Amino acid sequence: MKGALSARGSTPVPFSPTLLPSRFHAKLRFLRFNHSSSGIHGKKPLRLVKACVSDENRRFNEFDSAPRRVFLEEAIGAEYGEGFETFRPEGPLKVDVDFLNDRLQEGFLQRIRYTMKPDEAYGLIFSWENVVADTRSLKLSAWEQLALESGKVIPGDASVQKYLLHADVDHVLKEVLQWGVGGDNLNELKCRLFELYHEFLLNLSEPSEGLKDWLDAVTTSRIPCAVVSSFERKYMVDSLERMGLKKFFQAIVCEEDGMESIAHRLLSAAVKLDRKPSKCVVFEDDPRGITAAHNCTMMAVALIGAHPAYHLRQADLTVSSFKELSVINLRRLFAAKGSAFMDLQKQVPEGTPSRRKLTMDTIF
Repeated sequence: MKGALSARGSTPVPFSPTLLPSRFHAKLRFLRFNHSSSGIHGKKPLRLVKACVSDENRRFNEFDSAPRRVFLEEAIGAEYGEGFETFRPEGPLKVDVDFLNDRLQEGFLQRIRYTMKPDEAYGLIFSWENVVADTRSLKLSAWEQLALESGKVIPGDASVQKYLLHADVDHVLKEVLQWGVGGDNLNELKCRLFELYHEFLLNLSEPSEGLKDWLDAVTTSRIPCAVVSSFERKYMVDSLERMGLKKFFQAIVCEEDGMESIAHRLLSAAVKLDRKPSKCVVFEDDPRGITAAHNCTMMAVALIGAHPAYHLRQADLTVSSFKELSVINLRRLFAAKGSAFMDLQKQVPEGTPSRRKLTMDTIF
């Protein structure tokens, strides 16, 4: 990522990759920078806060970092184009959507190459959940197994299933299913749910239908790809290797990158691919992910499945399977933008006085 930003500037921008081992990531958290305290005299030192992990909750926290976000409704992010804040010796630097679109602009030789091979200018970003893998069935299986082990019953209503897939796990256990009387029992249920989901994930070996053929086609066209998820890197790499997809992805954005929202993960993937956000295409199945892609000036391709088609109308393209896609679809997404950098522009003269129309008056 440093190479992506330093290729067009004299000073590389450290773009928030984690510098700590994964075993410390769940216990250490950086405080966010505040613009009001970024002055020379009012600068506050960077502090590390260690999370308290008691012995009785240690088992719960071991599975809290990776699978927990899967059962949470994450923030969309970048509603007003905001991005990251990174620290440099001269002070905090804000890295937002406009900054990345400007700094990741193609150079002269790259523009000539992309004119001859326009497909290489794009970057594809795939969401892990329900796009690369069928995590929807994994969630339902984890809930069903938890109910079986606990002697509970899950109602068969469609509304309840919707909560199981998309709502916060605390809300589902307390309000929807009304499981667990005390807090300790509730924590045990949550911990066991994360364990079951993790076990099912380790057994996952088949990607989504048509994904491998689609990735093979875009790889032939030399289009870089990235996958984003809230899981830890080692689980992501192992799952991609089992499915035979690791060779297709040039970048992985995961838990260790410390992203706080969906939009932040998408922007991080764009930097790792060395493509400006406005040239990236996001493959999502969730309306929230589609909104995050548009907030980052990216195109969005929606897959029908977890959500019906009428919930995905804001996407630039909606398909039911990867089998419906071809590389020409990517070109059509950007057809309205064209290649303005090579077009002749008409120069408008500045300060030219308007011509007056002369008339002849006849006096009688």
